[in-house]
Amino acid sequence: MWWLIVAAALGVPLVVTAMPEFGMFAIGAGAAALTSALGAGTVAQFVVFLAVSVLLVVFVRPVAMRSLRSRPRVRMGIEALTGATALVLEEVDEHGGRIKLQGEVWSARALDPHQVFAPGQQVSVAQIDGATALVL
Repeated sequence: MWWLIVAAALGVPLVVTAMPEFGMFAIGAGAAALTSALGAGTVAQFVVFLAVSVLLVVFVRPVAMRSLRSRPRVRMGIEALTGATALVLEEVDEHGGRIKLQGEVWSARALDPHQVFAPGQQVSVAQIDGATALVL
């Protein structure tokens, strides 16, 4: 019974902190509870708890962490606009102009002061400066 309480208690910080190690220790406590239910002594229960917990931390944690790091990163907000293609609506030069970027009309400026983009031309967004897109 005590091992089940320990497993539940270890589940609380797992949920609060989202640290998978607490879940691994909770599984170890569950294995110790099963060992206790099978009639093993206190020393065997602690050995099972430690063995299962350490094995999970040593072998499962690195695989889980590698999986979390390998996910493609989702770009959002202004970061998602950088590198996007836009259509020039009004001539864009170093002083300003208008582009259509992802369905919205944006004010724009040429990143290179000597470049001028004509209406209908495709441009690439180099960066966002406030509410103005700097284009190439």
